[in-house]
Amino acid sequence: MNTAMPHDFLPRPSESEAAILGHVLRNPGTVQPAIARDCGLSQQTVSRLVGELVDRGALVLGTRKASGRRGQPSVSIMVEADYAYSLGIALMTDALSVALMDFAGNVVGHEQITMPVMSRKAVFARLEEIRARLLARAPAARERLVGAGIGILGPCLDGKSRFNPPRALDEFAMVPIDELFAERLGLPCWAESDGNAAAVGESFLGVGRQYANFVYIYVAAGLGGGVILGNRLLRGSHGNSGEIGRMLPWRNFQIPTLETLLHSLRSSGVELDGLSTMLARFDPDWPGVDEWITRSRDQFSLIASAIAALLDPEAIVLGGRIPRVLAEKLIPAIELFDDARRQERRPLPRVMLSQTQFEACAVGAAMLPLEQRFYSSML
Repeated sequence: MNTAMPHDFLPRPSESEAAILGHVLRNPGTVQPAIARDCGLSQQTVSRLVGELVDRGALVLGTRKASGRRGQPSVSIMVEADYAYSLGIALMTDALSVALMDFAGNVVGHEQITMPVMSRKAVFARLEEIRARLLARAPAARERLVGAGIGILGPCLDGKSRFNPPRALDEFAMVPIDELFAERLGLPCWAESDGNAAAVGESFLGVGRQYANFVYIYVAAGLGGGVILGNRLLRGSHGNSGEIGRMLPWRNFQIPTLETLLHSLRSSGVELDGLSTMLARFDPDWPGVDEWITRSRDQFSLIASAIAALLDPEAIVLGGRIPRVLAEKLIPAIELFDDARRQERRPLPRVMLSQTQFEACAVGAAMLPLEQRFYSSML
């Protein structure tokens, strides 16, 4: 959610311009006929708006691409990376992750720091240090930084920017996160749950380039997620659509999180002092890993099957802080329930790995200002 601050130095696009920008970001090197088809605009309108966006510096023209039809080849179109920049901030129970992103979705700088105490004083002190280092390495971003996004664990309380995170984030609980960070950073800020933020990043930079409808399962200290329908984030009435962990009553199920994985590893004799250490040193052959998968597969199967039945998405994406090698072992164990009536299964979503790089929440959080300012609006 935005806080009114004087950083509107770049013009806001119209609805049609935002649709074009979003299409080009998801399809680098696209051409005008594809834009007209996918955005529901006339060729004449696309030609005019693309020309204006090129003049404005938001888009750049590339080489000509043969279409296989008669006539002149179409000119490829790409987003101009240096047009704008944003910061993405992930507040975790034991770490702070910050990403600097350009207008094309490239992460031009990233730092993650383990934090023994996630107090406001400690977080803001380290955040200022990290921001200074990232901007020093990418000086073009200093004058074209349009905002910051913040991803935080826990459900939203007001449909805007007040969250109820775990105890480790007590000093960030129940307060407007966007206003708190905007005051400290001097930038417009937007806040989302970690799962929603990661889903937005995945929509523009990962699986969303192939599928317009998917559900993101965010595995971290908790279990969350986000829902993308028609390339847009479904926030729900209170900003809590995609709170996937709430599907499982904790009295009846062990919630499959990285905290329960850590407990499984420690119980099997692996000495680890915390979640960040486990992730930094993760070995899929550790004793306790296969046991965690065995204990978690039914829960993930229930969640994935419920998602498939309720939303019928094209894909279910497994991401968050879960190590890639662990996700690769887990996915084959996830079953989507189906009665296969008349020996033919109903169409089911593909369960797949996240395709974004770096830390998922920070990358998604960095997309929030760009998404809100330039690409599209949320449902």
